[in-house]
Amino acid sequence: MTASIPELQQTLQLARQEIAKVIIGQQSVIDHALIAIFTRNHVLFEGVPGVGKTLLVRTLAQVLGVDFSRIQFTPDLMPADITGTSVFNLKDNEFKLVKGPVFTSFLLADEINRAPAKTQSALLQAMQERLVSIDTETHALPDSFTVFATQNPVEYEGTYPLPEAQKDRFMFKLKVDYPTRDEELDLATRLLGASAPERVLSAGQVQAVLTADRIGAMQAALEQVTVRDELLAYVVDLVRATRQHEAVLVGSGPRATIALVQASRAFAVLDQRDFVSPDDIRSLAEPVLGHRLILRPEFEIEGLTISELIQRILQQVPVPR
Repeated sequence: MTASIPELQQTLQLARQEIAKVIIGQQSVIDHALIAIFTRNHVLFEGVPGVGKTLLVRTLAQVLGVDFSRIQFTPDLMPADITGTSVFNLKDNEFKLVKGPVFTSFLLADEINRAPAKTQSALLQAMQERLVSIDTETHALPDSFTVFATQNPVEYEGTYPLPEAQKDRFMFKLKVDYPTRDEELDLATRLLGASAPERVLSAGQVQAVLTADRIGAMQAALEQVTVRDELLAYVVDLVRATRQHEAVLVGSGPRATIALVQASRAFAVLDQRDFVSPDDIRSLAEPVLGHRLILRPEFEIEGLTISELIQRILQQVPVPR
């Protein structure tokens, strides 16, 4: 049974409160992660080691009552290490499937760019269709299946850039920054007592606000959020502007349009509304579009950044009233 908008709003508020027991700060990152989960999408985290990316995903899994798996991507990782393989059982004289870590709800793909494209591509079908093909059989993944991939923005030696087709399957690329001084001081203080983040999570002090079976109903509730026709046109015009700008070599495709509409609906619910506003769309433009754009080399040399480009496009495209 589909949930109502008030039910979804209450669930998201409760989830925020439980996550805050473990994660200090990073509210924008948390909200964007929740948006991706409830719109059935995926997230690419970019941040230096030690800023809490893994802890955040573990906490999200516990709060939303779903399974969690982690894969450490390395250059020697093979596709079968992700999807699983069929193994011959001598006792039963038949092949049996040994499922890989992809058979879960929340999958943390740690340092995804350390594995070659062949291995990265093992996730493509799972991310797009929530299916996994092994040998001649296809297996379904749960509706709550979400990939949280991480990559280090500093250390590029021995890494393989993500193919454009794979980056396009992530709704957001989120930068996870260092905490503020007050947040880091709060963390240091908590570590001296019983409220250390890892201890709080492992001690079961974080309560689940959902079950895996209920997530699908919550996801369906977003269909009740109103998006006016002029706002749909605004999203289309923004995305198309990325393809026509003189500084852009490769612009955003239709998947970006879909992602921006879906994300705006969930953002409105987080803000306790049942309708989308132009500000919702504008605030989500950079995390949705940024990783889908490639600048022309001559503009990169001049110092133009993706963020600056998106702000220029937002200024150029008329905002509906």
